[in-house]
Amino acid sequence: MKQNKRELSRRAFLASMAAFGAATHIGHRPASATSRTVIEKALPATGERLPVIGMGSWITFNVGGGKFLRDERVKVLRAFFEGGGGVIDSSPMYGFSEEVIGYCLARIAGKGSLFSATKVWTPFQWHGIRQMKTSEKLWGEDRFDLLQIHNLLAWEAHLETLLEWKAQGRVRTIGVTTSHGRRHDEIEKVMAGQPIDFVQFTYNIVDREAEGRLLPLAAERGLAVIINRPFRRGALFDLFERRPLPDWAGAFDCANWAQFFLKFIVSHPAVTCAIPATSRVDHMRENMGAAHGRLPDPETRQRMIRYVESL
Repeated sequence: MKQNKRELSRRAFLASMAAFGAATHIGHRPASATSRTVIEKALPATGERLPVIGMGSWITFNVGGGKFLRDERVKVLRAFFEGGGGVIDSSPMYGFSEEVIGYCLARIAGKGSLFSATKVWTPFQWHGIRQMKTSEKLWGEDRFDLLQIHNLLAWEAHLETLLEWKAQGRVRTIGVTTSHGRRHDEIEKVMAGQPIDFVQFTYNIVDREAEGRLLPLAAERGLAVIINRPFRRGALFDLFERRPLPDWAGAFDCANWAQFFLKFIVSHPAVTCAIPATSRVDHMRENMGAAHGRLPDPETRQRMIRYVESL
């Protein structure tokens, strides 16, 4: 049975590669600060389209109650929406991040593209319900677009709550997450057997373990995929930013290393969205540049891997 399952996963993956052009769409949602259109991908659960570059908030939005730092994050978030961003991802684990996101959203007009995503992170089901209600208040959201079980903590209990909330219309979609390349066996079981809409895990041009199992399974099961740690918490820049960007990167509208790393990720046909985090407006604009122009095709993706491995 395991062999048949792997063969089915491989067939689903190859089919998704063949459908690459159809799965990726240069959307008609204009970025407000530019005439360029935004690359979007469809959610299997709803059919709606999401911009391929979102925003994470771990560390970068955990800035406490000071007005100066919060107002600086307003500028970062405004640049995100101006660049055509959609998914904002957070968690109660991230300190003040949810509160700061709510502060920022209340001060930004033109955020109709927002796809609000947060998590439940507690070993207790009753506390998870309280936690999710608190997150709604902090964000200023009546209903989240996505609620996820953070790092699979007590996932059986929380999934029961999330399914109930979804049936009641209190959340639109639900999912599970992991990070740091951990718990792949467990998350694979959840993906294969549970009625979720989203999965979130780590994948980047150096950490490619997800290509072997999780990404093909997501394609097979019709799950949207959010990618965390796309820059390895900045370590990829430490490794490569002093090295020259290849001149052929211009063929897929790549102007810097941030866009090189992000376009590699979101060009995978099973990936819906990547969520880099930053505290700087200039870096946000670089990140959002990856949501515009062309994406590398499968042959170019392999060339990108070979180039990085040669450095």
